[in-house]
Order: sequence, then structure tokens, then C-alpha cells
Amino acid sequence: MATSSSAGRVLTLCKQFQNVFRISSAVNTQHCSSVLPKYPPRRFREKSPLAALSWYRPSSYVGQCRALHTTISRRGLDEFFDLPETWGETTVKSGAPWSAKQLRTKSNEDLHKLWYVLLKEKNLLLTLQQEAKRQRVSMPSPERIRKVERSMIRLETVVNERESALRMLQTGQEKGRPGAWRRDKFGHVYWYRFKEYAIPWYMNRRYKRKSFFTPKFVQPHIRLRLEKYLRQRARKTSLERRTQSKLKEKFPHVKISAS
Repeated sequence: MATSSSAGRVLTLCKQFQNVFRISSAVNTQHCSSVLPKYPPRRFREKSPLAALSWYRPSSYVGQCRALHTTISRRGLDEFFDLPETWGETTVKSGAPWSAKQLRTKSNEDLHKLWYVLLKEKNLLLTLQQEAKRQRVSMPSPERIRKVERSMIRLETVVNERESALRMLQTGQEKGRPGAWRRDKFGHVYWYRFKEYAIPWYMNRRYKRKSFFTPKFVQPHIRLRLEKYLRQRARKTSLERRTQSKLKEKFPHVKISAS
């Protein structure tokens, strides 16, 4: 009898706890559905030529709503498109690209975060560009892609500068992998990176097959190759100059760039 009564008490407590959990989850769901942001009207969404988005229903947000959030809110594929306020606009305001002087004042952690912010912005802009090509419309402010690319190139340059400075202090080597400038059989100068071998170089047949010198009979051909390159460059420059002069004669009122 004592065993059955204790089992009954445990079962009753479990049922009460289950009922309380259901009530609390229902209250949280109602609260989440009440604080959901309002969606823009349908006429506003159909106004833009780039509004080829699949809007989620409020039920999907209710399913994701929880009493405790540990990550940022996710919008799914909507994050690959610009804000709805900029749809249908011909120009979008954007700031200047990050300069190297500004990036050098940032810490490594900030540079790491900024890299992924720029990468996300680049994916967004490339998505807009592809969607504009698909719908055969002009992309609003296409110069933003160039600004983001310049910022990423400068950020990578600053990171490489810091790595090189740290390597110089620790090992005294400028490159990540030590090496030297050498010549091959045809007189080409290239950077040879040192490697580690299990046997000495004078016993290594694979290393002996490499030639790090230029024979004497190749020297005249190096001079001919240099003359050929200079002749091609001069020919290309003269062709561009003649083309510019013809365009100026044909269109005297149009300003033609020298490049």
C-alpha cells in the first residue's frame, strides 16, 4: 500500500508540472505573437523591381520566439537583400571606404569582426547585382561594391603588416616561409622557398636535378626577349595614342580620358 501511494503521489506531481509547463508555453507564444513587427503593405512590396523576396508568415516567427535568446534574430534569405526602405530608389547613401590609417588603429578582434561584416555586405551587394541583371534593371548605387572591396583589400594589407612585423621580431624573417631570389635555366628570376628534406642536399637526387643558374649561351636570348617586350609595349602605346587622336578629331567636344 505504501509503495502504491508513493507512486500515485509522484504521478500526480508529474501531471501538475506538465499542466503548468503547457500554460507557461502558451503565454510565451501569445506574448511573442503580440510583439511581432508589422509587415509592410503589399502595395509597397510590389513597388520595387527588386522585391523578389519570399516573406515569411508570422507563424514562422512565433515558432522561433523563445523566452530566452542567446543569438541575434535571423531573417533567413532576407539578409541577402537591402532594407525595404531602399527598394525602388535609384541612389542609396553610403559612406566612404575604410582607409588604412583608420584600420591600423583597430585591434585584431575588431578587424576580425569587421572582416565578416564587410563580407556579409559584399554578398548582399552581389545578390542585388545579380537580381538586377536578371530583371534587366539598373542596380542602385553600384559603386558600393567597389567601396567594400577596397575596404577588404586594405584590411588584409593591415593584417599582413602586423603578421610580418611579429614575424620579424620572433624569427627575423620577412616572409612566412624563408627563401631567396634565384634564376632558372632560361634567365627568369623567381622566389625560391626553402624546403626541409630528410637527407642532405648533396645526397638528394631530386634537388640536384634543379638548376639555379643560367648558362652563358642563354644570355643573348635574354637580351632578345627584353627587346621583344619593349617593342611590344611601344607598339601598344603608339596604337593607343593614334586611337586617342582619331577620337578627338571625330568628337572634338567630348572629353576623352588618357587611360
